[in-house]
Amino acid sequence: MANTLLSRAASGIADPALLPLPARVAALLSDLGSPPRLAAHLRAVHDVAHQLVDWVERHCPALIFDREAVLFGAATHDVGKTVHVAELSGPGSAHEEAGQALLIGHGFSPELARFAATHASWADARVGLEDLLVSLADKIWKNKRVPDLEDLVVAHLARATGRAPWEEFIALDGLLALIGDAADERLAFQASFPIHG
Repeated sequence: MANTLLSRAASGIADPALLPLPARVAALLSDLGSPPRLAAHLRAVHDVAHQLVDWVERHCPALIFDREAVLFGAATHDVGKTVHVAELSGPGSAHEEAGQALLIGHGFSPELARFAATHASWADARVGLEDLLVSLADKIWKNKRVPDLEDLVVAHLARATGRAPWEEFIALDGLLALIGDAADERLAFQASFPIHG
């Protein structure tokens, strides 16, 4: 039963329509015995990350970033919650380092595994645009607006386009409002899956 729920959460028909998790991520979650709700959450954030990177590529074609890294990071950022399951329904950050170690232990590169640790650390000066986009996807999927995080993304966009930060803010704000409009449906999708198998 749990495996069927996990499979549905990761790649089954979804309402709203959500892109499936990458096959290698779905396989990892299955190997780890992931709670179905975690897979549903990762899928929702991964889908939103797709929307973000597609927009950035169209809006700012001169901006160089690693699209695939962002998508992988969004799909795995909370994988440490397979170990710290209580953090699926309550606060906590133990899943961050645990997730990074877990991904490295399963053969993923430190460059990809880092998102499990950086998705809540956007104020760190060492965090790049890819990390910021994963963090932004992890917030806006449920329509949570974080001005400091958004300002950091705007700064990257403004540097790349040469436009004023306020212009980039208006453009990004329009996208985030549009993505946020479907938050209730994504939240309902996630909530339809149990925390425990």
